Amino acid sequence: MATNENLPPNVIKQLAKELKNLDESPPEGIKVGVNDDDFSTIYADIEGPAGTPYENGVFRMKLILSRDFPHSPPKGYFLTKIFHPNIATNGEICVNTLKKDWNPSLGLRHVLIVVRCLLIEPFPESALNEQAGKMLLENYEEYARHARLYTGIHAKPKPKLKSGAISESTTALNVDQSNTSVLNGDQKNTAVTVAITLPSPLAPCTIPMKGGNSQDQVAVAAPIAETGVGGSLAVAVATPVVGLQKKEGGAAKAQADKKKMDARKKSLKRL
Repeated sequence: MATNENLPPNVIKQLAKELKNLDESPPEGIKVGVNDDDFSTIYADIEGPAGTPYENGVFRMKLILSRDFPHSPPKGYFLTKIFHPNIATNGEICVNTLKKDWNPSLGLRHVLIVVRCLLIEPFPESALNEQAGKMLLENYEEYARHARLYTGIHAKPKPKLKSGAISESTTALNVDQSNTSVLNGDQKNTAVTVAITLPSPLAPCTIPMKGGNSQDQVAVAAPIAETGVGGSLAVAVATPVVGLQKKEGGAAKAQADKKKMDARKKSLKRL
């Protein structure tokens, strides 16, 4: 996330003063969200001007300031979808104030006012949205219908931007991400610990059991891991394996039968 460290101290000081002024005395139809933690991204809500296809809509936008601001212009983007010749489908804004006509002496207030004026008077000759630009030149009524449709669907009133609100939400997001990272790290460490400690206290153990022919039989008790609700790991010890006992018992009996057969064969040879 970008922070105020990405901007020179003198620029931060000037921006802080201007943002405070915009928050206390906003331009008509424009409300700026002041983020005390990151002045490199400025958010604003722009009301659709009366008498335009954008009337009754609220459009959220952002200005991204580079490290060499104000010597280079900010980049403007609409976050709310809008049908407009000078606003691309990805939200990028095309206006000369943010391009060739930029002057370091221009402030954020001037930029925001120019962007709102675009909603009143588009410039189809320098269109980023070619469909909107062509429609505006050839059939204004069709263009206005499309613009009103977008406005009604996407530009509904939004929660108002307040001073420090963006900063608080960003901080909360960082806390959530940090907690998630710690939790994931703990889960990984737990998995490693379990993998290392299981063989020692819960290694397969032998249980002597008396079976047929007074021979000791061995049953193996192997650890069984189960994952419970919430990802917790429960470990249980298996009961003696009956199948193994039967198998070993059968092998002993077969060996005894073989000995008997060998004895009979020797007897037949003597005869």
